[in-house]
Amino acid sequence: MPDSHPRPRPGGTLRFYGPGGLDHLDPAAAYYAFSHQVIRLFARQLFSYPTTEDARALVPVPDVAAELPTVANGGRSADGRSYTLRLRDGVYWDTSPQRAVTAADFVRGFKRMANPVAGAGALAYYTSTIAGMGQFVAGYRARFAGRTPTAAELADYQNSRDIAGLRAVDDRTLVIDLVRPANDLLNLLAMPFASAAPHEYDQLVPDSPEFIRQVRSNGPYRITSYVPGSHLTMAHNPAWRPDADPIRRRYVDRIDVRMARVSDERVRDEITSGRADLSWGAAVGRPRRRTEADRNLGWALNPYLVFNLNSPRAAGALRRREVRLAIAYAIDKARLVRFFDDMGIGTVTRPAHGVIPPGNVGHRDYDPYPTPGDQGDRARCRQLLAEAGYPDGLTLTMIYRIDAVHGQVAKAIAEDLAAGGIDCRLVEIDQTDEYYRILQDPKRAAAGEWDITPAAFMPDWFGNNGRSYVQPMFQSNTAVGTANYGGYHNPLVDDLIDRALSAPTEDSAAALWHQVDRQVLTDVAIVPILVCEPTIEHLTSARVRDAIPLPHVDRWYDAANLWLDPPD
Repeated sequence: MPDSHPRPRPGGTLRFYGPGGLDHLDPAAAYYAFSHQVIRLFARQLFSYPTTEDARALVPVPDVAAELPTVANGGRSADGRSYTLRLRDGVYWDTSPQRAVTAADFVRGFKRMANPVAGAGALAYYTSTIAGMGQFVAGYRARFAGRTPTAAELADYQNSRDIAGLRAVDDRTLVIDLVRPANDLLNLLAMPFASAAPHEYDQLVPDSPEFIRQVRSNGPYRITSYVPGSHLTMAHNPAWRPDADPIRRRYVDRIDVRMARVSDERVRDEITSGRADLSWGAAVGRPRRRTEADRNLGWALNPYLVFNLNSPRAAGALRRREVRLAIAYAIDKARLVRFFDDMGIGTVTRPAHGVIPPGNVGHRDYDPYPTPGDQGDRARCRQLLAEAGYPDGLTLTMIYRIDAVHGQVAKAIAEDLAAGGIDCRLVEIDQTDEYYRILQDPKRAAAGEWDITPAAFMPDWFGNNGRSYVQPMFQSNTAVGTANYGGYHNPLVDDLIDRALSAPTEDSAAALWHQVDRQVLTDVAIVPILVCEPTIEHLTSARVRDAIPLPHVDRWYDAANLWLDPPD
């Protein structure tokens, strides 16, 4: 920071207010951005993301781990399949007496991910990378299938069985062996799921009321009270040492979150009046303050047009590449950019040309289906339809989820397609959960319940995220719950994805991810429409200083980094 920057003033209570809620307080199960915002303050991982407005925010750095693992320092084997991670000194649990965080605590944390009561929502990241994790998870789930185990039963299972690829050599050394090299391992280790867990958790059912009352902290703050859907408070953790935490700061004394089902206008009133400092779960914006570097952090593909490649409608028209290409040419992307600009909510959108947006490894600027000014080419659409055997056009069913924005996007796309000779029967799905149940069920796709839909996809992290972004969307997957909604299948793409995941370096992986991007668009598996910054810049009270958005928690602010002037 420049010398003229004011010195942070410690103290005060940081007050949140709004309608958001936590899905889970237990790091083993928490998946929502709101939960991660809180967990960052009391649960630490081996690696985490720094609080900064430039591209460094996308690269994990050592947290409890003492250093980045390399071949030279003995932290990574030459073949990339084994990591030896040494823990830094000075990291303690807020127990009585205070106790050092150990390698065994991280092994316990990984085992808790697999618990059948409130386990991790992204277990596949770990079962596909860590040796023996898949077998441990399968055995855990089978052992308690059909019933709810007690805390003692869960602890007995975890403590009597090992994960082959996880070994606490001693209190300060953890060895992780992989199924195959994983150039994104540090990203996986930076997820809240991979937090350390103290042995006290063996006496608690994961995410239970008892867990909430006895949750332990090794971060700068600790939970002092939590009533789901009502309030959460935090105060200083006396066991935290700032010289042993390179990621977090601790300026405010207390954190107070009031949760209430209120309107955005009510939240804005609370903040502008000074009764609250930050919104909680309400996207209440302010005039944008963005650096150019920050504008390339964490873009998402939103929306993109998904084709149901297994639809029997219109004699299976969508199975023909020429028909999909015709649709790609029809869409006026520039109009949709103007639509979001006119909404005035502070998001930044621009036309999407590739599958991988900026801020994600593998992104390259290129345009496989260019049209003048990104306004589409309906004449080209009609020409391609005729060449495909549909000179009189065709009729498709477009589903969209209930919400004014999604409905207007669907109607705009339908108008573009109508101008190109394609009639769309618009079907609103009146529950978001049902919308995704339809998309994630290959049997419903094969039954022809839908043909096209404007969808969105948000990865679990940005940067080196092909495992979280490209693989779910485009690798062959016909299981219920798939994110490959359209049933896209190309063995070449599957092979490229496998090679990218186990590439020795991020740079070599990036080249392979870009090949996936080009092949997917050669096949016209989807139509990229817009790339979008996931969230707006949130409103703060007048006393909030150094509020820096975190891309990995949906651009909510880092409460450990900001300070208040005046404190109270």
